[in-house]
Amino acid sequence: MLDPHLLREDPEGVAEALAKRGYTLDVAAWRELESRRKEQQTRVEELQAERKQVSKAVGEAKKAGDEATAAERKERGEAIGRELEELDNAFQATKAELEAWLLEMPNLPDPQVPVGADENENAELRRVGEPPAFDFPVQDHVDVGAGLGILDAEAGANLAGSRFTVLRGAGARLSRALGQFMMDLQTELHGYTEIAPPLLARDDTLQGTGQLPKFGDDLFQTREDGFYLIPTAEVPLTNLHRESIVEEADLPGRYVAWTPCFRREAGSYGKDTRGMIRQHQFDKVELVQVVHPDQGPAAWEAMCGHAEEVLRRLELPYRVVELCTGDLGFAARRTYDLEVWLPAQETYREISSVSWCHDFQARRMGARFRPDGEKKPRLVHTLNGSGVAIGRALVALLENGQQADGSVRVPEALRPYLGGQALIGG
Repeated sequence: MLDPHLLREDPEGVAEALAKRGYTLDVAAWRELESRRKEQQTRVEELQAERKQVSKAVGEAKKAGDEATAAERKERGEAIGRELEELDNAFQATKAELEAWLLEMPNLPDPQVPVGADENENAELRRVGEPPAFDFPVQDHVDVGAGLGILDAEAGANLAGSRFTVLRGAGARLSRALGQFMMDLQTELHGYTEIAPPLLARDDTLQGTGQLPKFGDDLFQTREDGFYLIPTAEVPLTNLHRESIVEEADLPGRYVAWTPCFRREAGSYGKDTRGMIRQHQFDKVELVQVVHPDQGPAAWEAMCGHAEEVLRRLELPYRVVELCTGDLGFAARRTYDLEVWLPAQETYREISSVSWCHDFQARRMGARFRPDGEKKPRLVHTLNGSGVAIGRALVALLENGQQADGSVRVPEALRPYLGGQALIGG
């Protein structure tokens, strides 16, 4: 959530920044609503003060034995009470309207974010690794997996419908090995604390990280109890600090979780319908950091490196791009995307997004810390990133590691998790 004080002081500046990411803020309407809130609040405070004075006058009149004045003052107090109740209801409605508007506003892009309309204007920063050269016809991961008998899209569709895949035998083991490898790397090398969170969340939890209200159509909701299946472990991990105040010495908080993720993929019909690129259910290792505001940018750079280390050790060619203003996620202030090379598509595809959210999520959640030597708490900064999406890593391994005989080479870093196996199939 944006800082309401910033909107009150400089709505035109906020509108200009939001326009760079395609959001139009009606400044005149915002000013009118804010003016109404201020007027109502002032009048509520005036009436409360008058009621207090009247109540005191009633007591003084009774003490003096002036029952007529006491009755008159009491009647005035009752009238103030009725007016105050009506006005306070209107005031609360105005505040709720402002709150709803704030909840729908995206984060402000950092001034350093490249300005652009969409993903075509993202800025490529670097490429790591060379795409493999093949002396045989390249297959996509669907055909590679089908040839090995480890991917079964038909069974997935029969069980649950489109955008589901069953992993069999070596495919299921490869997925599990990827998850274990990533978790070990992030906990042992980078110091993240492993968390096993609930896979269901309340609406206020999803509101805290920004999935609600804007992205409700992309969430799966239970039929009767009102829970949501988590679209990413970012939701429960970040909300570990919800409505809490931590000591400065306890920062940073670094958390990692390996969970299934569930998404309707609303608005993506017709995109990536073949294979495992865009599924309703997929596994992902998620990284979250909660840090001191002074450490936000440095933590963001470091987290990108933590995700990159996964791809380097898996020997996968990838590139790093910074998202332009028009492609930023709702809660992000800055984002790096890691895109892995897929030979069958002859292009790079996103496998991780690493975002610095500044205090946007913290304000929604009420997540604060107490600076050393100070009484007043401050908002923390939050960061999140995939470390990485397991399904897309599996896709990349099958396509980049495919051999002429239909087998798939296993990168050395993953072999200990597969009993030393160097090839799948063959």
